[in-house]
Amino acid sequence: MSYLKFDKAQLVNTEYSLKKEFIRTNRAGSFASSTIINCNTRKYHGLLICPIDEFNGDNHVLLSSLDETIIQHGAPFNLGIHKYPGTYSPKGHKYIREYEVDPNPAITYRVGGVLLKKEILLVEKEQRILVKYTLLEAHSPTTIRFQPFVAFRNIHALTKANLDANTRAAVAKNGISLKLYEGFPQLFMQTSRAAEFVHAPDWYFDIEYKEEKKRGYECHEDLFVPGYFEMEIKKGSPIIFSAGTREATPGSLVRQFNSELKKRINRDSFESCLDNSAQQTISRKGKTVSVINGFPFLSHSERNTYLSIPGLCLSRDDEKTFNEILNTSLKTITNRFLPEKALNKDRTSVDVPLWLFWTLQQYVTFGADKADIWSKYKKVIKEILNYYKSRSHLAIELHDNGLLWTSQKGVTWMKVRNNGTFLQQRMGYVVEVNALWYNAVVFALDLAGKGNDKSFIKEWQSYPDLIKESFNQVFWDDEKSYLADYVSDNYCSWSIRPNMLFAASLPNSCLNTEQKKSILDKVETDLLTPRGLRTLSPNNQDYLGVINGNEYERNRALHNGSVFPWLFGHYADAYLDLHKTSGVAHIKRLLEGFEECVTEHGIGSISQIYDGNPPHKPNEATSYALSVAEIIRVGKMINNLSDK
Repeated sequence: MSYLKFDKAQLVNTEYSLKKEFIRTNRAGSFASSTIINCNTRKYHGLLICPIDEFNGDNHVLLSSLDETIIQHGAPFNLGIHKYPGTYSPKGHKYIREYEVDPNPAITYRVGGVLLKKEILLVEKEQRILVKYTLLEAHSPTTIRFQPFVAFRNIHALTKANLDANTRAAVAKNGISLKLYEGFPQLFMQTSRAAEFVHAPDWYFDIEYKEEKKRGYECHEDLFVPGYFEMEIKKGSPIIFSAGTREATPGSLVRQFNSELKKRINRDSFESCLDNSAQQTISRKGKTVSVINGFPFLSHSERNTYLSIPGLCLSRDDEKTFNEILNTSLKTITNRFLPEKALNKDRTSVDVPLWLFWTLQQYVTFGADKADIWSKYKKVIKEILNYYKSRSHLAIELHDNGLLWTSQKGVTWMKVRNNGTFLQQRMGYVVEVNALWYNAVVFALDLAGKGNDKSFIKEWQSYPDLIKESFNQVFWDDEKSYLADYVSDNYCSWSIRPNMLFAASLPNSCLNTEQKKSILDKVETDLLTPRGLRTLSPNNQDYLGVINGNEYERNRALHNGSVFPWLFGHYADAYLDLHKTSGVAHIKRLLEGFEECVTEHGIGSISQIYDGNPPHKPNEATSYALSVAEIIRVGKMINNLSDK
């Protein structure tokens, strides 16, 4: 019995099945994603989605979908399903009898006396999708037809029928190759056994993507079908359909499928689901190792890389990958300090370099030596601290009171905007930026002490006391007993947001024990949910508890009440720091509640955000690296404390 299982009776119900999406990656940037009944509901869905170097490495949909038709006694039964305005056609989902998740996505169809199993498998580190068809039952000769729908477009765009497309197909071994537009690679579509290819080029108009329509985006697309493959299928003789950017050897496809299948992790528990999901977020291209922020439409994020690699790697005992990703990221971080790039970088992320210190602190927690860290990273650590100290950039400056002053909007993690206007003001003294600043300076001095760097210590040793005193003067209010979110000129924002939590959760804090307890009380009362922390208290007049509507409405909700699972990790840090082993039961109980997530949206993974209001429905990215990472990290913390 599979751990990840679904109600067989509900598979034919689109209200049930279209909400559940799978994601499989090749560990090198390519992926396949759709709903469990293979009806694409997003422009980001497809069977083969690849990064293309000629287009800045952006992801592009090559093969959108593959329809199968079973033919018996001359009668065709199309197993595909597409949404068109007002209808579904064909309606192949009505033949589905079972959906299996492991070891790879598989659907079993029943058409009269025919029982057919379809399995999909993305080849590791190769831009190729394999689809295997196995005839389990048949009482008469059976023919199968494959009809590929191709897109050849950026994942953020939609394609329309046009005269520029090169619709001519070239002959390949047991198949064809196709390249609709210049700059794209050839797409080779082949079968493991010889099939007849019928050249019948045609455009299918107005395919509708339900999720894009709900999100207020353009949602209709025309897809090109070059024709169809047709062959006899027999019991005991499975057929492999291959689509890839390099020509395959047809005779080796069955062997390749079986070899790839053995590499798959069996997701037989909550922990193994997270482990598998963590691995899928890590992309290797040559010597470059990076984290894909989220599927199916997010790419890379420097901030999220620093925040996620302790959970994605260290908590999974993968120190090698942690160092590979960190070293890849650090190759570009110093670009942030170049004058010609400072404005652009500052405008997007004044806090990002400071998160590197937290990442290195997690490395110490997992056994790294502080003297070794200083020896290896002291150059970049000094560059970062001097960057904030130099006052040579426009977005942030160090004041005489030791605090960092942010002079532009949209430079913290709450930076969403609509029509060029940032929805959160958050200028001046920003609480998490200064909490991170204090933590970074104190940690750097600790490392320098282990490295016996006396000149650095002499330069920076006066800062911690100054920052700590100013931090409390600016942000703390004895009567309210919590921290301001930001203080700008004559305005002080007392909105209850999770940003103040970092002042209690970071390893080095400006707060005393009583202040930390008070902040945690406020977080638990106003922000804590079974899916993480809200971004704004429901008692605030600006609170939006449901993520819905067009882009503007969803952006408004994003940081005004939406729940982020990754914030739960920092709540757990603060709570366990105060309560030690006596707090394990509470955090463990909350952690176990996340197990429900792995079957409700992105199969085997955790989504990017959830509604602030119960029942806290999932939204946006179906698999979010930082959500997965922090749940893994909390689980590791719990296990370590339980052992003690």
